[in-house]
Parts: sequence; structure tokens; C-alpha cells
Amino acid sequence: MTERQIKVRYQEFASIDELNAEDRELAQAAIEGMRGSYAPYSHFNVGAAVRMSNGQIVRGSNQENAAFPSGLCAERTAMFAAGAKYPDKDMCSIALAGGIYGRITDDPATPCGACRQVMAQYQSKAGKPMGVIMVGGKKVWKFERVDDILPLIFDSI
Repeated sequence: MTERQIKVRYQEFASIDELNAEDRELAQAAIEGMRGSYAPYSHFNVGAAVRMSNGQIVRGSNQENAAFPSGLCAERTAMFAAGAKYPDKDMCSIALAGGIYGRITDDPATPCGACRQVMAQYQSKAGKPMGVIMVGGKKVWKFERVDDILPLIFDSI
């Protein structure tokens, strides 16, 4: 037997003000994306924003439904919209922010497993790392690639 260890690298910032201008713009777009959230059941509003290789930013927000499996997370809403609008462009980075009743949480909201796998698929399609920024009111986490939030990515097909 061989024991192995997976290490995750990321940067932590005290606020979006510490980010570079491009990342700050994307983080702000994710926060603004929270306004489009439809969360009458959980009251947890999530916004996401994807930066495309052509510089465009596409926003998304979580959309709940009384038939709970029928809703969709903000990250997938943004990525699917970006993929549909710019099918020949790569997704360079994604930011997300979440909060209760529209008030951003102190700690960053983190994406679910399904959203992480979709991020991994778009990163694979691009053939280069896709950055991930998770925004909270008192800290921001920045990951250089999806692999750092989803080790052992499913890519067996």
C-alpha cells in the first residue's frame, strides 16, 4: 500500500477590494447576480459570474422550484448561459457569492459537487485552467484551477 496526499492551493483575501481589477469586477458581478435569485424556499440567494475568453461576463443566479430537483444552481445557470451565448469561447474564470435573504454571508459560499463537475468539464473543454473565486463578506477565496476544488475530477469517458 502507498499512502498519498492531495494538497489544495488557494489565496485568501479579506475582501474583494484586495483582488486585482479583473477579479474584483467578476466578484462584483457575482454579488450583483444574487439579485436575480429566485429562492422562495431556502431564502439562500446565490449569484455567479463567468468571464469568457473574449472578455464578456455572463451572470447567473440560483432558481428554485417547488419540485426541488427541478431548480438550478447559480453556477450552472451562468455556465450554461455562457456556453449557449458564446459556444466558441472559453470560460476563463467563475466567481460566486451567496447569502441569506440577499445579505452576503461572511464566509464564502462554496459550489455543490454537480457545479464543480460542470466547471471541470468546461475547464477540460478549454484545455487550460479555469479560475474559481468564492466571495464572502469577510473573506474571499481564489483558486487557480477547478482541480483545487474538485480533486480526482471525473473524466473517464
